Amino acid sequence: MRARTVLTVLFMLLLIACGNDAADGDPTATTTEPPTPTTSAESGPLVGRGEVELVDEGYGFTEGPQWMAEDGVLLFTDLDNDTIYQLAADDEIMVFRMPSNYSNGLAIDPEGRLVAAEAGARRVTRTESDGTVTPIAARFHGAPLNEPNDVVVRSDGTIYFTDPTFGMAQPELDFRGIFRIAPDGDLTAERRGDATEAPNGLALSPDESLLYVTNYAADLVWVMDVAADGSLSEARTFVTTGVGPDGVAVDDAGDLFVATGSGIEVFAPDGSRWGDIPVPRTPANCTFGGADGRTLFITAEEGLYRVTLANPGPY
Repeated sequence: MRARTVLTVLFMLLLIACGNDAADGDPTATTTEPPTPTTSAESGPLVGRGEVELVDEGYGFTEGPQWMAEDGVLLFTDLDNDTIYQLAADDEIMVFRMPSNYSNGLAIDPEGRLVAAEAGARRVTRTESDGTVTPIAARFHGAPLNEPNDVVVRSDGTIYFTDPTFGMAQPELDFRGIFRIAPDGDLTAERRGDATEAPNGLALSPDESLLYVTNYAADLVWVMDVAADGSLSEARTFVTTGVGPDGVAVDDAGDLFVATGSGIEVFAPDGSRWGDIPVPRTPANCTFGGADGRTLFITAEEGLYRVTLANPGPY
C-alpha cells in the first residue's frame, strides 16, 4: 500500500507538470471536463444483475413499454407498424390495438386505465374500462399539439407528457413543450422550449417530488421539482448522457435508467454514475415489470429485451 501511495503521488506531480507545460506552451490549450463520477462497483442496482435476454424481434421500431400489474402483462408499441402489442407471462405476444395512431409512450393511471401519447393523432388519450378511447389533450390555446411523445402519471391522476416534434407533422405551436394535465382535465404548458429542444422520456422519483425529463437534442436529463398541486419548477440539468437520451425509468431506490446510444445508462439519485447495461440494439425506452418488479423491459429498434436487476421499480 505504501509503495502504491508513493507511485500515485509521483504520477499526480507528473500530470500537474505536464498540464502546466501545455498551458504555458500553447495558449489555445483547453482542459477536459472531468467525467461524471462513478459510484462504487461493489454496490448498487447493477450488482448481481442477470444477462440481457432477447424476448422477441422482427418489429419496425419498438417503444413505450408499460407493465400492466393487474393483468400481469407488458404493453409496448411498434411505431413503424402503428401497433400496440401485449406480452403475456408465457411470452406469448399478441396485438393489443391496431391501428394505434402511432402511439409512442404509454402509462397507467390510478384506476388502471391506459394513457397513450398518440404521436400520429397529435393527442393524449385514455382507454376507459369499457374499451372506449377518450382524448384528454389534443389542442393548446386552439392549436394542435406537436407530437406527444412520452407520458407519466402521478398517484393523484396528474398526467405529464412531452411534446417535441420529429417530423410527423408540421408544428403549429411555437414551442416544444412539457405539459401537465390536472386531475380536473386542465392543460398547462409547464415548459415552453424553443426549436432546439427535444423533450422526450420522463419519469417521476419514487416519492413523486421530482420529475426527470430527457432532452434528446442536447444529450442530457433535466430534473424539475414537483409542487403539491402538480406544477413544476424550472428545469435544471441533472446529468449529461450518451447520444440521444430517450426513455427513462426509475427504481424504488431512486436510481435512473436512461436509454441512450450507449445502452441503458444508470445513475444514482445524486447524479453519480453506476455504469451501463449494454444492449445488442440501440434502446429507445425501458420500464420495470414482472411479478416482483425487478425485470427491466427494454425496447430497442426491432427487438424487445429484458434483464433482471437487484432493485425493483414502480410500474
